[in-house]
Order: sequence, then structure tokens, then C-alpha cells
Amino acid sequence: MKTEKNILLNSIAQAIFDKKGFNILALDIHDISTLTDFLVIAEGHVDRHLQTIAHAVIEGMKKLGRVPYVIEGMEEGEWIVLDYLDIIIHLFLPVFREKYQLERLWQKGGIVELKIQLDKNKEETGTKAL
Repeated sequence: MKTEKNILLNSIAQAIFDKKGFNILALDIHDISTLTDFLVIAEGHVDRHLQTIAHAVIEGMKKLGRVPYVIEGMEEGEWIVLDYLDIIIHLFLPVFREKYQLERLWQKGGIVELKIQLDKNKEETGTKAL
């Protein structure tokens, strides 16, 4: 049985994947941080690509009855943060992801297994450990 958080995380990952985002990672940090319960980290190729991914995530979450508490970096498009309080999404250009290395900062967090539908007939489970 899927929990609400699993549904939300999978929906976020699917929205990112559908817009050709890559290196998608979800971390469960609820035991090690009071900041949030989950982080989702992903990459896009250029600023416009990140903005498109962010808009897709926002629209997908809106359909699930969720709106972001804070949106940062949308105009610059180098590092976009979508804060849903219990889930914070970080969308990076690759150079900024490498520079800030959030995965290393939160390395004690558990990697969440995400289910991303590759096409209508397949479903793949995938995570990327960095």
C-alpha cells in the first residue's frame, strides 16, 4: 500500500522525468532534520529547462491539492527550490549540483525508492546513489 508521501514523491519524480530531467534522487531526512521530511534533487540541462521542469512539478502537485509554500530561483533558473514544507525539491544545473553537493550534506538520509513510468506499458524502479 502506498503512503501519501510515496504518491507525492513518485508524482514529483514522474513530472521531472517527463520533462527530461535527470539524476533524480529522493532522500528521507525526517529522522535527521527538522527542516523537512524529504528532499528531491534533480538536474536539467539549461535554465529554461529547469524552469519548465519546475512548472511541471508545480502543476502536478496542484492536481494533488498541494501548492508550494516558497519558490526560489525561478527567474535565474540555475538552482530552483520548491518548498512544500514536508518535501523540498531542488532543481539544479549540473555545475551547481556538483558545487553544492546536497547529497553529501544529507548523506545520512535514506534513499527513497522511486517508481517512474517509462512508458504506458512499463514501470521502472530507480534511484541514483551519488
